Amino acid sequence: MKVTIIRVQLSHLWNSEYCMFVSQIVAIFLKFNAETLHLKKAFDRVLALMPEITKIKAQELGNAISNQLADLNTERRTLIKSIMDQVTTFGKLSIPSMAQNVVVMNRFLDKHGRDIGDINYNDNTKRFNDLLADYDGNAEVQAAATAMQFSILFNHLREINTQFATLYMQRSDEDSSVEVVDAHQIRSETDKALTAFYDAFEFCSTEYEDQDYQTPADKMNDIISHYKTQLKARQTRRHTGEQVHTEAPITAAS
Repeated sequence: MKVTIIRVQLSHLWNSEYCMFVSQIVAIFLKFNAETLHLKKAFDRVLALMPEITKIKAQELGNAISNQLADLNTERRTLIKSIMDQVTTFGKLSIPSMAQNVVVMNRFLDKHGRDIGDINYNDNTKRFNDLLADYDGNAEVQAAATAMQFSILFNHLREINTQFATLYMQRSDEDSSVEVVDAHQIRSETDKALTAFYDAFEFCSTEYEDQDYQTPADKMNDIISHYKTQLKARQTRRHTGEQVHTEAPITAAS
């Protein structure tokens, strides 16, 4: 009896999703005897591309770190700008007890430059480190920040700057070992290999009726159906104007 493998628009999967999808299909079929099912040649073509899929996955991890770094850099810039703006606001108010605090904070911010956070990542990190070190060692500035309720912002700025520095080092270490690959070309070749594998699977299911093709087909179709459903839901969200490019990748089916 002929079995059918469900098809899904692989081009609609993000790179991270694509790598997971192919890995799952391979993991499922590895549990069966490809040679007994007369599919060794077709399946081996897919297996041969797995090292290339791994390269895409590594490259995507680097891209994900870059996106996190951009978000952290934006957040630390937002924090310091928020402090600057609130100091300016306090300076416009007639609150006598705040006058000296405004002077102290303005002097502190001027010392470290109002353009802090606007330059390259490394310079930003150094300047924020210098600012925070100065803050930690200056009781007058700390007292002014406490009075103006900025302490929580400075503490969070320290956390964000530390996270940024750690993640930046991680990306630098990985960039030195990750090969730049043509994900489009790899995916194109893998698509062809998968299609040939599916076609061979369906053909063999009619030629060798003494073999069980239904069980592996059902398991693969469960995974494929999951991705197909998730992609359809994403398309619906896109049509309603949602920013789907910001959402988390499709995860493995449970």
